[in-house]
Amino acid sequence: MKEIQLKEAKAKFSHVVDEAVAGEAAVITRHGRKEAVIISYSEYERLSRVPSLGWLLTNSPLEEGDLRKRQPSKALRKPVF
Repeated sequence: MKEIQLKEAKAKFSHVVDEAVAGEAAVITRHGRKEAVIISYSEYERLSRVPSLGWLLTNSPLEEGDLRKRQPSKALRKPVF
């Protein structure tokens, strides 16, 4: 995925969109920080249909005993009050 500065993305917006539609996503940077991503609408739709982890967990076909029991975690440090 290529990176492009916001100023350049504004100047070449049609080209950036055409590349996204062709499958070449772009990260938009501002002052050296990654701020946004340009992707095609079809890629956005595909990604938006990915189920959330919460949905996957609540709708999993697991039954009692499918997962082994976890041991309680040990505190790394004594709490300071």
